[in-house]
Amino acid sequence: MTAAATKIPADLEDAHSPAAVDYVSCLSHRGVGVERRTHGVPEEVPVALTFNGTSHAVMMATPSDLVDFAIGFSLTEGLITCAADIESLDVVPQELGVELRMWLAPTRATAFAERRRRLAGPTGCGLCGVESLAGALPAIQPVTADIAIAAESIATALSQLASAQVLHAQTGATHAAGFFVPDQGLVSAREDVGRHNALDKVIGDLARRGIAGASGFIVLTSRLSVEMVQKAAVLGAPIIVAVSAPTALAIRAAEEAGMTLVAIARNDGFEIFTGARRIRGSHGTAPVVQFQRP
Repeated sequence: MTAAATKIPADLEDAHSPAAVDYVSCLSHRGVGVERRTHGVPEEVPVALTFNGTSHAVMMATPSDLVDFAIGFSLTEGLITCAADIESLDVVPQELGVELRMWLAPTRATAFAERRRRLAGPTGCGLCGVESLAGALPAIQPVTADIAIAAESIATALSQLASAQVLHAQTGATHAAGFFVPDQGLVSAREDVGRHNALDKVIGDLARRGIAGASGFIVLTSRLSVEMVQKAAVLGAPIIVAVSAPTALAIRAAEEAGMTLVAIARNDGFEIFTGARRIRGSHGTAPVVQFQRP
């Protein structure tokens, strides 16, 4: 996905949606005392994604930045190739959740209908619509962008993402994803109870604004699973930074895609699992040497 491919119709605007945070009463046991307090908790609602009048998926998500979520999900699922493939998008509150109602451009509508026909029929439990083990792990897109960043940029990105986590400050219960561009800083940040959703929202935001994934790196508050690597590869982001650890499959996928995977990132440092050539030393001159765990 490139910046040139992210032009979207001007009428895609956020519509009214439920509040992302609710405030509930609770009994607080701290120290030797007990008192009643009000605590902010994130909303988690069913979000149905429909295309050309056909339901495709229902995700549990925080009802914020839903236009970004619709576009990002559609991109990372391969239903569209750019935001302009969505001709209209409405956020429609329902009694039990929210519907993201999309109508696709003719070429994508045809491809979507063919995909639906291929997946028609009974399926087993697990990964919906996946008919084989090979289908569960599709070929990952190669990432060719070869930017290099200073080690200090990682700490800066983590700090800026922490400051942007408004929902987490209110609830302590949401994941965040962000996109950091060297010399610009954190240009996008989104939150959700689901880590996949937060990343989809960032990808949708970047697509709406025409920001190329090759121009910076993704930063995550969550662990790094293979799905997060796959989504980042669709964006074309060459570097992923996460505060938690990666899975073995995520490491193999990042290696296959040619991506740089940085994890267990804290204020005092981080660990590089793949693509160490893109992370430079404190003065931007010497590459950091990748090492093996004992």
